[in-house]
Amino acid sequence: MTKISRDQIVKVEFWPVDIPITDPFVVATGARVVAENIFVRITLHDGTQGYGESAPFPEVGGETRDACLTTLRQLATTLIGASAGHFARHAADMAQTAPAHPAARCGLETAMIDAYCRSAQIPMWQLWGGQDVRPRETDITIPIATLEKSVSLASGWYAQGFRLFKMKVGKDVDQDIRRLEAVHHSLPGISFIGDGNQGFSREECLAFARGVRRFGGTMVLLEQPVVRDDLDSMTAIRRDTGIPVAADESVRSLADARDVIAQGAADYINIKIMKTGVVEAVAIAETTLAAGLKLMVGGMVETRIAMGCSFSLVLGMKGFDILDLDTPLLLATDPVQGGYGYRGAHLEPWVGPGLALSTQPNHELETVQ
Repeated sequence: MTKISRDQIVKVEFWPVDIPITDPFVVATGARVVAENIFVRITLHDGTQGYGESAPFPEVGGETRDACLTTLRQLATTLIGASAGHFARHAADMAQTAPAHPAARCGLETAMIDAYCRSAQIPMWQLWGGQDVRPRETDITIPIATLEKSVSLASGWYAQGFRLFKMKVGKDVDQDIRRLEAVHHSLPGISFIGDGNQGFSREECLAFARGVRRFGGTMVLLEQPVVRDDLDSMTAIRRDTGIPVAADESVRSLADARDVIAQGAADYINIKIMKTGVVEAVAIAETTLAAGLKLMVGGMVETRIAMGCSFSLVLGMKGFDILDLDTPLLLATDPVQGGYGYRGAHLEPWVGPGLALSTQPNHELETVQ
């Protein structure tokens, strides 16, 4: 007779959620006005439940919610009867089965890891080492908008304590420079991340950097200024601007990270669990640090479920210098109870096992058991 372990997965549930975004989330490659995400809940044999989230962003990653739902139906059946404690093995198997659907896999991985940590009675950050458990400051994202709207949004966040502004750029160099200059002159003591989302050419990015330097703005990072495969331009931008460069869309796998490192195309790698799944994100972070590069952490348009998982990596591992964990603040509602919290620009760690949060299913709940 087969012995049933307490962390054996007996049920997988998932349901779509629509969460309005307070202001249109406009980037160089597209726009979102609603976060069309999926929540996942895994139940273990001992009754423990864990939560995860799939947050596809078609304009950046190419995944749609419908494709995620189809993949979840396929992958969930493979987890029934499996041990949540073997999450790394299951993550590798799912990556082989559905390589083009990391957001779907991420939802299942997160829920599995959350359930395992709750069953073991440890916070998720302890699983990754618990090396750096303290409040951490995040940037805030200002989407591509009119000059007046950019200043208005930035001023509102400034009043709440935010000082690092991640400005979405890459559609119009001159307008991008004017937007940053207006924010710079309106708000003292701030600095910028310029996130091109692959929208710039090499020359456009160099012109953008010159323009920001001309008005005296502080640019701490240029994030993914050019198309993901153009590592030559990433390398040149690092050299010619003297501004650190972060690889985001250029790194969608551990192999991508190794290519960026080998070519010297970035100073930072932006870890996003939606691009790779959780287990591979950890491997990319470890490889990045071992190579002497720095870490940034971000997300798609996510609630505090997925973002809590990313924050657990920050608290668990050392080496995350720049946090871009702000998207729950950009959503009109918060469907999550418990978990980490925000105090101004700071994320506050949680106590309690797993992610220590929950959310309620809606009527579109699907169950695999």
